[in-house]
Amino acid sequence: MSDPSAASRVRLSWRESWRIYRSAPALRMLALGFSAGLPLLLVLGTLSFRLREAGIDRATIGFLSWVGLAYGFKWAWAPLVDRLPLPWLTRAMGRRRSWLMLSQSAIMLGLIGMALNDPKEALGAVVVWAVVVAFGSATQDIALDAYRIESAAVEHQAALAATYQTGYRLAMIWAGAGVLWLAARAEVADAGNYQPQAWQTAYLVMAASMLLGWLTVWLSPEPPQPPLSPARNLREWLRGAMVDPFAEFIGRYRWQALLILALIAVYRISDVVMGIMANPFYVDMGYTKDEVAAVTKVFGVLMTLLGAFIGGVLSLRLGVMRILMLGAILSAGSNLLFAWLGGVGHNLTALVWVISADNLASGIASAAFIAYLSGLTQVQYSATQYALFSSMMLLMPKWLAGFSGVFVDAYGYATFFTCTALLGLPVLLLVGLASRVHPR
Repeated sequence: MSDPSAASRVRLSWRESWRIYRSAPALRMLALGFSAGLPLLLVLGTLSFRLREAGIDRATIGFLSWVGLAYGFKWAWAPLVDRLPLPWLTRAMGRRRSWLMLSQSAIMLGLIGMALNDPKEALGAVVVWAVVVAFGSATQDIALDAYRIESAAVEHQAALAATYQTGYRLAMIWAGAGVLWLAARAEVADAGNYQPQAWQTAYLVMAASMLLGWLTVWLSPEPPQPPLSPARNLREWLRGAMVDPFAEFIGRYRWQALLILALIAVYRISDVVMGIMANPFYVDMGYTKDEVAAVTKVFGVLMTLLGAFIGGVLSLRLGVMRILMLGAILSAGSNLLFAWLGGVGHNLTALVWVISADNLASGIASAAFIAYLSGLTQVQYSATQYALFSSMMLLMPKWLAGFSGVFVDAYGYATFFTCTALLGLPVLLLVGLASRVHPR
């Protein structure tokens, strides 16, 4: 997994490229991608809709998005997930599956806690349970990324990334549109706009939805892994778990490692910073839960599927770096459509076009980016190295997104969305420079 351009050198026929999606590892990634994508919006985007409807101010909602910083620091405990065995579970299920099972159980518990507390009355309790979900989800990501990388050869990583991303995005739609639809169905007529029991029902269904990933892990095989060298003492174990993975990456790319890490740190900045204020924007523009759910459920699903598979196939045919550049352009450009939507006002047709374009762009960019990150790892350090990369992808954007509510209060939604699009301009330069990087 040492060369991110390796996938670009493999030239498969169109028939062979599409056939990869029917393989068992690719189908498994579809279900596990769903499990990975479900918690994210429930502690960020969808939660912001719930909080805004409960009357929580935009500045507070923005700062509460820092719960997502758990994803940005997961590299800190990734070495433990990579190498530390769990009592009984690891012996029974293997290293990757045992950590997946534990983390998914924590996510379900946290979602139940979020369901049973009303943010209007007990905001602190909701935040505590959201932190449990975020840490469980970040831990699941560490184990699952390693599981995916170890499940197939490097030339198939783009296809696995595409099916993983498809499941991930479907889960985000279920955790976004699905929650809104469920909450709307559970509302009582003439009982007011905000009904906490409706949100309780929706979040309990989300907790039950995690069973798909739990069952997939139970029925899946443990992927082959290089045997761990026995450590003679604690110091040697810590060096192998926490120092060697980072030293290997820096040794392989030397000073160019800084360029790669800079690209990783900002590639998704436009999407992440904009995403925190998307749902408060819908509420403030007068869109109902049913309207947002219907548009996201129908057009969001179709365009997400299309984007993820286009990104995966084009990465196989044209190379990851070219599609990485295309994804960066499309992601920044789609934010300008939200600025345009703010000027149009409450218009369901315009919402359809904007959400469709945004999901298509995000699907293409994400499939290529996951394939790029996968190609940067060495298989013996897959969990730790990938956790470092995916943490850096979120750390600065999540921190910056915490101030999004304050910015919107000061300058308005249109200016906010335009500025998030401009944040994508440095990404284009970094992709161009990174395309010339080769490992030692």
